[in-house]
This record gives sequence, C-alpha cells and structure tokens, in this order.
Amino acid sequence: MNLSRRRFLYLAGAAGATSAGALPRASAQAYPARPLRWIVGFPPGGGADIVSRIMAPWLAERIGQPVVIENKPGASSNISVQTVASSPPDGYTLLFVPASAAVNVTLFDNLPFNLLRDIAPVSGLIDFPLVMVANPSLPAKTIAELIAYAKANPGKISIGSFGTGSTSHVAGELFKMMAGINMIHVPYRGGAPMVADVIGGQVQVAIDVLTGSLAHIRSGSLRALGMGGKNRSDILPDVPTIGETVAGYEANSWCGVGVPRGTPGEIIERLNREINAGLANPMVKARLADVATTPIMFTPTEFGAYMAAEVNKWGKVIRSSGIRPESSGG
Repeated sequence: MNLSRRRFLYLAGAAGATSAGALPRASAQAYPARPLRWIVGFPPGGGADIVSRIMAPWLAERIGQPVVIENKPGASSNISVQTVASSPPDGYTLLFVPASAAVNVTLFDNLPFNLLRDIAPVSGLIDFPLVMVANPSLPAKTIAELIAYAKANPGKISIGSFGTGSTSHVAGELFKMMAGINMIHVPYRGGAPMVADVIGGQVQVAIDVLTGSLAHIRSGSLRALGMGGKNRSDILPDVPTIGETVAGYEANSWCGVGVPRGTPGEIIERLNREINAGLANPMVKARLADVATTPIMFTPTEFGAYMAAEVNKWGKVIRSSGIRPESSGG
C-alpha cells in the first residue's frame, strides 16, 4: 500500500506540473523515493559515527526510506564537506556537519568549497563534551601534574587529536598556549584510531569527545585528566574541568546536519522536523545521554546563524595563535 501510494502521488504531481516552475514542488512532494546517504567525515567507532548511527534509524523510520551512513574521513572533514557540496541538491545526500568544518574555513587556504555558501543548514544535532585523556602509564594524574611534567620534558610529550583543524586540535593548541607548555601534536583521521594509539602508548595524551572515550575511561584503559567545557560532566562528576587549573580555559564541540545548497526548502523543513522530533524523543534522548551528548535543537535559520558565529569565533583563535594545517598522522 505504501509503495502504491507513493507512486500515485508521484504520478499525480507529475501530471499536475503544467510549467517548469511546478517541477521542484512535485519532486519535493514525492520525496523521499529512494535511500538517503549520510556522509560522515570520520571513521567508524568515533563520536561522530556513534551519534549518526543513533539518529539514522530514527530518521529512516520517520521518512520511510533507509538512511545509509557513509564514512569519508580525511582532511579534517573537508573530504566529507566537498562530497556533499558537489552532490545534487535533491535531499538524498546529507552532511554530518562537525565543529571542525567551521574551524577549517579559516585554517585552510583555497578550499574547493565555501561552507556557508555551499552547504544549506538543516538542523543541529548535539553538543559533544571534550575530555583530555592519557595513557595510564603517564606519571601525571592531574592537569597540574601534566603541566609540570611537560615543562620538565619540553617537546617530549605528544598530544593526539582526531584531525588537523578539528576541535580536538584547536582545543589542544589553546591548552598549550594557556599553560605555557610545548607538546608535539599528532593528528589522526578520527577519534577511534587516536584513542587506540593512546591506549597502546604511541601517544601519551589526547583530547577526544567524551562519547568516544567514555567506555575506555570506565574500563581503566584511559585516564581522564580534565573536561574541556565550562562545567564538570554529570557522567564523570569527579573529573575536574581543565579550567579549574588553567583559569579561563574552555573548549567544546558540536555537530549538525546540512545538505547541498539549492535543496528545496520543503525538503529541508521536512528533514528538520523529523530530526528535531528525534532529538525530543525520550528513547533517543536516553541513548544520546548514554554516550555523553546533549541535543541541540535549531530551525534551519538558527543553525545557519550558529555555524556563521562559530566560523567567526574560531577564525579569531586561529589567526591569533598562528595554527596552520599539518599532514595527517593516521
């Protein structure tokens, strides 16, 4: 019955389109008629992937079509943004918009796309708390001890990030600047390989989204040194914030959903409505809370303004700190 009804609506819309101007409306009414691709610029197993795989089944059920996650890591999420920016604006390709995309606007020269011009905002998703983690063998057990250890061993302590230009990277650079220490930045192509190397001892310290490291912190494979946000996490209330030691330090992450610019407004509104319904659903909220995230609900216009503000904020940080892209380490 559902397929027959969808086919009927499609044919009826096509028959009623007496002018070229009516065709986009008919297409939007028939949407969606096939599976959607959700492009995620990080590898499986990290925080971005986990959140996407929580939300994708909800969205698929609401729109009546599969939502297929496609992991396209690399270049601090620039590959994923380029993939979506160059896709047809028909509502069948979604972008997982990470905070790093806002950082990249200033960090990288001559990007083949313009985030604010080429990606149409759809909705917010969640806030990711950031956490500084360490291999348990590291002598430092607190932020204060880490700073003292790094000052005693300049240039000998490595700090991993889940990508050059990512919030993980700039949060680490901000920490080094404010603490007055020198640590070697080691970028990875996502949180999962970064965490694996911290656990294995290849790097001593890293900044990750709590979503990706929580299970390892609980198992004892990683030691949580400090939270990046303004407040302690309800999930790890005994872990102090970095700002409790380094006055004024604060860093967080976030993500949302975008589509290629030119996607019909009716489709964007539909996606926004269904995603926000999921973020408000008690079962979905519980699953997101289990992985240490907080929903952020926006209209498309509100999310567009939020992205523009983040581009401006991180642009100031990058210009003042002199951070430049580095080759990826993983």
